[in-house]
Amino acid sequence: MDFKQAAKLGSYMSKDYAEELFRLLVTYQDISASEAASRLNLHIKTVQDFLEGMASLDILSRKEVSEKKRPYYRYALKTRYIDMRVDLNPLYNVQQAGEKQTKMIREKSNAGIRFSTSRDGQYISHVAMWIGKGRDRKERKINLSISQGKFLFHLPFPSAKFMSVDEIMDKAGVDSMHRSEVLDIVKELIEYNVIESE
Repeated sequence: MDFKQAAKLGSYMSKDYAEELFRLLVTYQDISASEAASRLNLHIKTVQDFLEGMASLDILSRKEVSEKKRPYYRYALKTRYIDMRVDLNPLYNVQQAGEKQTKMIREKSNAGIRFSTSRDGQYISHVAMWIGKGRDRKERKINLSISQGKFLFHLPFPSAKFMSVDEIMDKAGVDSMHRSEVLDIVKELIEYNVIESE
């Protein structure tokens, strides 16, 4: 199950009527939206959306029937066990991360960012910048992990030479196991025009 499917399932499962609808689905061989709606005193559209959602996730089967009137669907459980297993690996693009390691970067001149150091002065605890223009300007504050903070503490100044992500990580003493979170903040700050790349 991918993340979008899991989110959809979670959204349906969190409805206050979900348990009662599933109880009907377990009890009945099959059921129509109108039957379930009348049984639980719910609006038919609410039940229809739920049943269609479950069918799209392959939890229910649906069969079109017609009994001397226009066709409608009857729904039946395909399984009595719902197992939500979500693979989070696709959320991190390894290839893209590899490209960013070779980028030469430094702080951008006049970026309008405020770096706040930790109490011991050994790393950056958070960064703050202004987003938007005029009265619509809002402060955007990002709290950093210690690895990100150490990395940004050693980010070359705008007048200094560009350095690679790996070189800055080595200089900052940041372990390679934290590379993904470092690359995440680099990507974010490039988008905010705080970091420039060569």
